Amino acid sequence: MFLFSPTYIFFVMIPGIALMLLASWWVKSAFEKGSQIPNLQRLTGAQVARMILDSSGLSHVPVEPTQPRGRSLSNSASPDLDDHYDPREKVLRLSPRVYGTASVAAIAVAAHEAGHALQDAQGYTLMRARTAIVPVANLGSQLGGFLVVIGVVFHMTALAWLGLIAFAAAVLFSLLTLPVELDASSRAMKLLTNMGIVDRTEHGQARSVLTAAAFTYVAGLSVAVLNLLYYLMLVSGMGRSRS
Repeated sequence: MFLFSPTYIFFVMIPGIALMLLASWWVKSAFEKGSQIPNLQRLTGAQVARMILDSSGLSHVPVEPTQPRGRSLSNSASPDLDDHYDPREKVLRLSPRVYGTASVAAIAVAAHEAGHALQDAQGYTLMRARTAIVPVANLGSQLGGFLVVIGVVFHMTALAWLGLIAFAAAVLFSLLTLPVELDASSRAMKLLTNMGIVDRTEHGQARSVLTAAAFTYVAGLSVAVLNLLYYLMLVSGMGRSRS
């Protein structure tokens, strides 16, 4: 049994590609739509992030512009834009389209990332757990599947199980990421409303942007779980094939 078997293609690869394409289309569509709608107070993403941080006693956390770049395990509500809060450096970085833009989409994303800063400051347990496993999860996402395939092909059971465990760490990261992201979005919407930054109409528009962004994490977790189950089937089948 090899990695690109009909089982893998029809039950892992095709559903995974479909989910990721849908997630990418949805978040881009929602962001583009929200970007066309100026917020009534004409506040930029950077200004909103600064307001939220200052009101929460986090005036020491800088808000910086950044350029889009890829990361293996993203902490961003808008992965293509690379907006993120870095818990190690204690800095919030916003992409140019969010940092200097006064749109509903920009303030929603900025508030979401500020929500991560609040999680960090308050010692949010799931965020701490996710941050702690980042090195192992990065390694697992890069090498786990490769080790499984090598182990299966060359009948090296121990290596295959090692790869499976390593990949499981990446899946655990995705599993922890989802509630962390949902909580940050929930905090963002409450802050935007309580601080009077958005009105009722803008609240719904901002929520749609963050809902679309959240689906990217749902899709990522689903794809990771599908791959993990397939790898588990491969490794478990090694023992049965020898008996």
